[in-house]
Amino acid sequence: MRTTSLSRWDVFCHVVDNFGDVGVCWRLARQLAGEYGLAVRLWVDDLAAFQRLCPGIHVDLPEQTVSGIEIRHWKDDLAGAIPGDVVVEIFACRLPEAFEAAMARRDPRPVWIDLDYLSAEAWVAGCHALPSPHPRLPLTKYFFFPGFTEATGGLLRESDLEQRRQAFTASPTAPERFLARLGVPSRAADTLSVSLFCYENAALAGLLDAWRYGSRPVRCLVPSSRRLAELERFAERRLEAGDVVRAGQLELCIVPFVPQPEYDELIWCCDLNGVRGEDSFVRAQWAARPLLWHIYPQRENAHQAKLSAFLDAYCAGLPGPAAAAMRELSLAWNGFGQITGGLWERWLASLPALRRHAEEWQGKLMRQQDLCSRLVQFCRSKL
Repeated sequence: MRTTSLSRWDVFCHVVDNFGDVGVCWRLARQLAGEYGLAVRLWVDDLAAFQRLCPGIHVDLPEQTVSGIEIRHWKDDLAGAIPGDVVVEIFACRLPEAFEAAMARRDPRPVWIDLDYLSAEAWVAGCHALPSPHPRLPLTKYFFFPGFTEATGGLLRESDLEQRRQAFTASPTAPERFLARLGVPSRAADTLSVSLFCYENAALAGLLDAWRYGSRPVRCLVPSSRRLAELERFAERRLEAGDVVRAGQLELCIVPFVPQPEYDELIWCCDLNGVRGEDSFVRAQWAARPLLWHIYPQRENAHQAKLSAFLDAYCAGLPGPAAAAMRELSLAWNGFGQITGGLWERWLASLPALRRHAEEWQGKLMRQQDLCSRLVQFCRSKL
């Protein structure tokens, strides 16, 4: 276990989309504590959302310790709180003025990090690690951008992740045992296994129809989180964990919402992973499986540039037909086109190439330094 003189960290999380924000925060906090021996205090403003990822959280406690990490319910201006050696605000959540003032009074002042959203856009490398002086206080905030190249902050990845993935996928029984525990029926050998985690999405109806009438059976595993109206319209009834809906070539299985560490095992079991937001998006890339990303929608389609930048980077190493199929399905899934049976069949025909590429892409990213290591190293450089 490694140690650093920057031993006390405050990590702040404002929950926006239920799971992505707190998912990133909890993953980072656990790695800081578990791999670097740091004392981490995690401030979260929505403990109910946090509890879905970490069942050990008690939503009615203002202070608690879980997995060696101090959890604080962030619900006021934090007057009287003493800042740690490093303060990390996730996704530009605004710190209370009283806490910023306490940071300015501290000697030495904390290293202040704004851990921003992940993007493959070209401008990210130029903005990564830039300082931003506070307009009134003697403080400097540093922007830390996750990314897919060495010129950025990298991606969150635990040191033992690939070892765990290989052990799980190499086991002749572990995947089916895991799925059986979730109540998932066994599948025929030619069935494509898909996990689906998305926001409300008008394109879902088209995708379900493509699977129902497609040339290959599909078993779709959907974690029970929010209610997805399109799924219930398709099934013509309310859906809960444990329900199975069969229609043509499609078998739709609603599975329990699993704690964060078990999500990796769920996506390791699948041939295609539909993911959303940021945390599950990154985990799908570490899974070395083809993926379908539902990016967080923004006003005036501002998210299209971010989606296109990722597709440009990801598809660069794909053969032409497979790159076209990946791009076309991804854009249609995000509302920039229409999902049809023909589109799905073109993606399916490219599956061997997409599988090889997912493994190559994961291997390329695995050779880069992970985000947590880069962040600790960066903060040390500011001593």
